[in-house]
Amino acid sequence: MRGAASPITILQMAGGAARGLLRGETKTRDLPGAWLRANDIRLDADAIADYGLLCGFQEGQGVPLTWPHILAFPMHLRLMMRPDFPFPLAGLVHLHNRIRQRARLTPGETLSLDTSFGCLMTHERGQAFSILTAAHRDGVVVWEGQSVYLKRGGQGRGLAAPAMRAASEMACDQAWRVPADLGRRYAGVSGDANPIHTSALGARLFGFPRAIAHGMWTKARALAVLTPPRGLDAAEIEVSFRSPLLLPGEAVFFVTPDRRDFEVRDPTGERVHLRGRLNVLASSEITV
Repeated sequence: MRGAASPITILQMAGGAARGLLRGETKTRDLPGAWLRANDIRLDADAIADYGLLCGFQEGQGVPLTWPHILAFPMHLRLMMRPDFPFPLAGLVHLHNRIRQRARLTPGETLSLDTSFGCLMTHERGQAFSILTAAHRDGVVVWEGQSVYLKRGGQGRGLAAPAMRAASEMACDQAWRVPADLGRRYAGVSGDANPIHTSALGARLFGFPRAIAHGMWTKARALAVLTPPRGLDAAEIEVSFRSPLLLPGEAVFFVTPDRRDFEVRDPTGERVHLRGRLNVLASSEITV
């Protein structure tokens, strides 16, 4: 199956969620053997700059490791809006995200993106599953991503969903003020117009008192702090999304002395919104 990585509009997302709610779950929980390919996806310098500015990146840091995920996200939605996808789109929770970049990306170049379902995973709160993405440059994989989502309720099957343990000796590095309109602004640069992030009413429909920040914004904001001034060639960043960050709000960034493990917490330092790890890869760790 082939498709283009064009944005999903809020009406399309709402329609897909409504169809999922009306349809409910399918008789089988097996994931479809479907995949999407998008060719000649350009790394647009202006779009990257707008995204980078909102997430806290500096110009010299180059293309953020998280940017190909933004390009692939419409493909993720299209997979989950298929009629043979076994779960309703509405209410799915992004649990975990891992990105591995094998070589530096450059604005102006083009990539090909492949996206497919991964596998089912067990989780204490329900059934989890993964979506896999690979970005190719001239036929060579230069970037890979895995997103793990949760359908709450019932008993899951499959491998255990990934989870991250807390690191020791973390210290507060900096504090962030997160504005009320962040969800709408991030939707504008990312194409992720989920109403729980852009509307207080949409958030309340799913049990949140007000809109919540996109988990991938929180990941990108943390990555911006940790990315060296001249950017990264090859690296892996993995995070678990722990609790919602309400908008408007405040958050505190904690990191270990080696600046490898990190957490985003509430101002008290007690509640963890995100837990992650950044590994800068040596050439011996990269396989192509």
